[in-house]
Amino acid sequence: MLELVFRIAKCDRGATAVEYGLIVSLIIIAMIASLGNLAESNNGIWINVSNKFTKSTR
Repeated sequence: MLELVFRIAKCDRGATAVEYGLIVSLIIIAMIASLGNLAESNNGIWINVSNKFTKSTR
């Protein structure tokens, strides 16, 4: 039984998985933030196109 406890204590697979999970979550947060900024600028572009189209069809 003591040998099992020592083997579990030495195992670092779980810690590695947690580290990879944290890295992936940080990457996802960065992607969401950058996509939010991209959506705002893209929205502005399409509003500009819409305004110019509306003016040209009058």
